[in-house]
Amino acid sequence: MKHLIFAISTLLVVLSGCAKDTVETPEFEVNTTALTYKVGEEITFKFSGNPDNITFFSGEDGKKYEFRNRTSLPGKLQVQFTSLVDRGVRQNLSLMVTSDITGAINATTVSEAKWTDVSSRAVFSTGADNTPSGAIDLSDFSDLGKPISVAFKYTDVKTAAQQNRWVIRTFNANSVRGTSITPLAVMADAGWVGINYKNPAAVWTITSAQLLMYGGAVGSDDNEDWVVSKQLDPNFIKSDVGYVLKNISTQPSDFIYKYDKAGVYKVSFLVSNRLGSSVKETVKELTLNIVQ
Repeated sequence: MKHLIFAISTLLVVLSGCAKDTVETPEFEVNTTALTYKVGEEITFKFSGNPDNITFFSGEDGKKYEFRNRTSLPGKLQVQFTSLVDRGVRQNLSLMVTSDITGAINATTVSEAKWTDVSSRAVFSTGADNTPSGAIDLSDFSDLGKPISVAFKYTDVKTAAQQNRWVIRTFNANSVRGTSITPLAVMADAGWVGINYKNPAAVWTITSAQLLMYGGAVGSDDNEDWVVSKQLDPNFIKSDVGYVLKNISTQPSDFIYKYDKAGVYKVSFLVSNRLGSSVKETVKELTLNIVQ
């Protein structure tokens, strides 16, 4: 009998330990006093239950629960830059585009790629500094389903005139979807690679602040140099994010929020209980009408 009692006691201890190691489905409810509010009016979300974690998605652009794992959405590539040309002032800089490069950028892959000259879509400096190119629409390349590289191609010849100096002061690449813009690259992180084909004495100088082609003095040899960006994905989009209201170390409390634009918003609260690698989640949603 003593052995039986000991065995039962041991089993109860084991079962008790297992119960503590089991993740329970979170119990959680959220309510508001109304479903229609005015722009700028404070909305109090009242909580019941005590999940380990609460994350709030307001339903505004960039803050939607259903898009929290989205990383791709069809978009149109648009680039802009500002430039300066001086010394020999003539147009010898081209803006080039390709979707043929999917790996390393080097002299071989650049020469083997099929490039399209889109210089006619941009405004280049004719002597004035920081000349804006304007918004350059590359949507006709965006529908190919491939990453896109853009390049500045510099060419000059040996003459009795001084060769041009070109400076690209700023650069921006964006994915555009209507009025929504997703940044893809700026000057500092565009991954520029300089490629020299002629006259290694004059090459692109690449810094986080600018691209500089110094050119050459009177009588300098013929030159051809490219500076090529990393692959730009016009379909890239940042995943939507939520605001963490509670973690396991804090207690739940009512939450106040307000909207600055009228519209209909699907508000989502992602709640979870976690133990080690085990997680159980629940989503609670409300639809709010925000009016002027």
